[in-house]
Amino acid sequence: MSGKGNAPIIIKKKKVIAGGGHHGGAWKVAYADFVTAMMAFFLLMWLLNATTEKQRKGLADYFNPTIPVNRISGGGDGSFGGDSVFTEETLSQNGTGASNTDSGAGKTDSTEDEETAEALEAKAFAEVQELLTAFSGESMAADEAMRHIVTRVTDEGLIIELHDLDEEPLFANRTSEPSEVLSLLIEMLSEVFKIVRNEIAITGYVQSQPLVVADNPVWGLSTQRADQVRLLLEENGTPAKRIQRVTGYADRKPAVGNPMAVRNNRVEIVLLRKQPGK
Repeated sequence: MSGKGNAPIIIKKKKVIAGGGHHGGAWKVAYADFVTAMMAFFLLMWLLNATTEKQRKGLADYFNPTIPVNRISGGGDGSFGGDSVFTEETLSQNGTGASNTDSGAGKTDSTEDEETAEALEAKAFAEVQELLTAFSGESMAADEAMRHIVTRVTDEGLIIELHDLDEEPLFANRTSEPSEVLSLLIEMLSEVFKIVRNEIAITGYVQSQPLVVADNPVWGLSTQRADQVRLLLEENGTPAKRIQRVTGYADRKPAVGNPMAVRNNRVEIVLLRKQPGK
């Protein structure tokens, strides 16, 4: 009995970790924020894809405090003298009229005008390309002729390239005499050019000759072919004043790797971009 009374007393202490396992619940908040941000991102991507350029511009203008938000006057009495801050004449940022702003607003208007002009020009170029495609299927001759056309849009404008095929050249061999297919192509292009008023540039290119001669005809030939296209356009109703330049580049800018390839025989007709102020 005395031995049991002298036994040591053992105290067990249980360590309690506050906040639960896995380092608490703070990670859940961070994860929820991440999921919310990702949802907002994908929603933004969907909206950008689902709206038109005009709708996106309207949304951007709504959040821009330096432009009129509404063109309808509220006509109410108050500190603005009967004008609403949402009228065309009053800006919500500082209460001054849109027509009385400093030169910065003028620059903004000019930029918007240029962007509008560029959009209209891009639409016109797309219509030209669509009309050229529409000729395909009209007749067997049109289908054959369309094989000679390649179009592309550059900083200079819409380039319509007419090029030789191995079995069907646009000009008689080493001359500027046009073939029937070239005459048909120019006739079609003249009709298409009536829907736009862009000025025109014409450039001729030819393939390299296999032999080096003292009087290399490539310079004169490329220029003559470009000028022949000019004459055909004018004969088919294109006003002469629209044609701004006719040039020849000889064999200096081949379209393919082999400078002697037939594909390098080509004429480029460029619908030039309109210059600001014209």
